[in-house]
Amino acid sequence: MLVAFDVPFIINGRELFITGSIGIAFSSSALSGAMDLLQAADVAMYKGKATGPGGYAVFDPGMNASAVKRLELETDLQRAVERNELVLHYQPKVDLVTGAIVALEALLRWQHPRLGLLQPGDILQLAEETGLIVPIGRWALAEACRQAVAWRATLAGFGDCRMCVNLSAREFSQPNLVAQVTRILKETGLPQAALELEITEQVLVDDDQALASLRHLRQLGIHLALDDFGTGHSALSSLRRLPIENLKIDRSFVQDIVTDRKTRAVVQTVTALAHDLGMQVIAEGVETEAQLESVRNLSLDIVQGTYFAMALPAEECLALLTTWTSRRSQ
Repeated sequence: MLVAFDVPFIINGRELFITGSIGIAFSSSALSGAMDLLQAADVAMYKGKATGPGGYAVFDPGMNASAVKRLELETDLQRAVERNELVLHYQPKVDLVTGAIVALEALLRWQHPRLGLLQPGDILQLAEETGLIVPIGRWALAEACRQAVAWRATLAGFGDCRMCVNLSAREFSQPNLVAQVTRILKETGLPQAALELEITEQVLVDDDQALASLRHLRQLGIHLALDDFGTGHSALSSLRRLPIENLKIDRSFVQDIVTDRKTRAVVQTVTALAHDLGMQVIAEGVETEAQLESVRNLSLDIVQGTYFAMALPAEECLALLTTWTSRRSQ
């Protein structure tokens, strides 16, 4: 059945590729009624979705416990914003030439009352599936802008540093996205040029509305970056259509860049193309000195990763910024 989705659907003369997830349940003594079978298949479907696009799973009784846990987590997430359980951590981006911190990426964390500090991998897929990513994303953008304004007021030199915030595909599909971003900037007082929005390739696949929103945001002076490049469906040739300034090489390439010749060749080619198009190239996930030297030798512009700092709570990030600025001024 999933093979049927290998063929694109033609809508208004355009090819549209979609994926599906399947849950399978067989009749048994425990599952004899139609509603029981449908509920079991629904539980199995979510298990299939967890394996990635185009996944499937056959129901077994142990999945019920997982389904209950997921439902509890979904309920908790719905209350997380109003209970102030969501927080942002910030990771610096460092210019390879000057050694300055030129940007901070705001990364979502959830201080769960029972499970402790949850990472984006524990949050984002659930938030996407439930639609909660829209209010959560709106909160994250406003909080990151507010924090940037506070740092600009207290830390000399921070005015040249951008605040980077991720936008999901679902957020980007909101028809009033540009108005929302503009309103948040006005309410927090952050200049438009101090904000950078990071999007993934998924947002851009044959979506004229998304491209129009990107161009509008760029015209307003907001900076744009393409995140996780190399993991989606966009061809290199599509970069020429995009009003982006920064291209982030996915961490999976950086992990292999020291030992794998083909990986280095891909990164070198992408970097050269991006530079020809007037873009800066960022390496994310740099963890070792060897990786740092490799991206430096390949003429990338900016690096981000635990080699310099983990994503830090606001208080610890302010201390890092203060120390970094003080060290560079000596």
